[in-house]
Amino acid sequence: MKLYRLFLFCLLFVIINNSLAQPTAILEKTIDETFENIYSQKIYGDSLSTSFLILIKKEVKLHKHLEHSEHVYVLEGEGNMQLGNDWFKIKSGDIIFIPKNTPHKVVTTSKNSLKIISIQSPYFDGSDRILLE
Repeated sequence: MKLYRLFLFCLLFVIINNSLAQPTAILEKTIDETFENIYSQKIYGDSLSTSFLILIKKEVKLHKHLEHSEHVYVLEGEGNMQLGNDWFKIKSGDIIFIPKNTPHKVVTTSKNSLKIISIQSPYFDGSDRILLE
């Protein structure tokens, strides 16, 4: 498990330091918190993967992706996550793998928005997101 976390940390480091995508500016910029529930900003994408900075004030409703696997890295905040039939707490520093076609949901429990990096593979355009509630 430690080797897996190290691999994901290195992957995030590469994404964050990719000069073509300029993600450092995205991660450091002040975000207007007037959004209602979810703020999403694409960081980088090619045919193999897409990464996003996502802020969640309340929740992400139960859904699944037919063709995409997803890694979620929690930057800030806390929440409860449903993955398949299981529920667990998530917090800053956690890395969660979501296999394709697996129902998942997040409910923010912290005072401030849950701030995450989502890395989806292959390229993600939202067309395979199936809402389940």
